[in-house]
Amino acid sequence: MGIEEKLPAGFALTTVEQLVGYMRKSSVWPATFGLACCAIEMMAVGGPKYDIARFAMERFSATPRQADLMIVAGRVSQKMAPVLRQIYDQMAEPKWVIAMGVCSSSGGMFNNYAIVQGVDHVVPVDVYLPGCPPRPEMLLNAILELHAQIQSAPLGVNRVEAARAAEEAALAATPTSQMKGLLR
Repeated sequence: MGIEEKLPAGFALTTVEQLVGYMRKSSVWPATFGLACCAIEMMAVGGPKYDIARFAMERFSATPRQADLMIVAGRVSQKMAPVLRQIYDQMAEPKWVIAMGVCSSSGGMFNNYAIVQGVDHVVPVDVYLPGCPPRPEMLLNAILELHAQIQSAPLGVNRVEAARAAEEAALAATPTSQMKGLLR
C-alpha cells in the first residue's frame, strides 16, 4: 500500500545517498603502495586470471591526486611512514585504505624498532586483509567488502564527521608494540 504500487512500471525508487554510493563504489581507482612480497599478489590481481577490471579498478594510479583507494601491501618502515602519510594526504576525498597482509596490519613477524606495528598508526584503515602473503582472491574479497562500506557510507557533513572520528580513534589507539597479551 506504499508509493511503489501507485507508480507505473519502469520507475526506480532510491535515495540520493544510495545512488551516490553505488556510483562511488563503481569508480574506485587504487593507488599502489607495494612495499614487500604482498605487492606481487596485488599485481597478480591485475592479471587475466583474477581480473580486477570486473570492478572497473584496472587503472592503478601512479599519482595520489587521481586515486581514492590506497592499498598498503607489505611492511611499513619508520622511514617510509611519513611518505605514506604524505601520499594519503594528497589523495582525493573521499579516500579509503586497505591494509594488505599481516605486516601492514600489525607489523607481522617484524616486532622491532624499524617497522611500524600496524599502518593504522599512520593512516586510518578501512579494511584489514590478513595473510602472509594474502592470496589475490582474498584481496578481491577485501575490495568487495570495501565496496559494501562505500555504498552504505553517509553523505555530506555526516560523512566528514564519521571520517574524522574514525581517524582520531585509530591514531589515538594503543600501539601494538605496547599491548599486553598472551605472548608478553
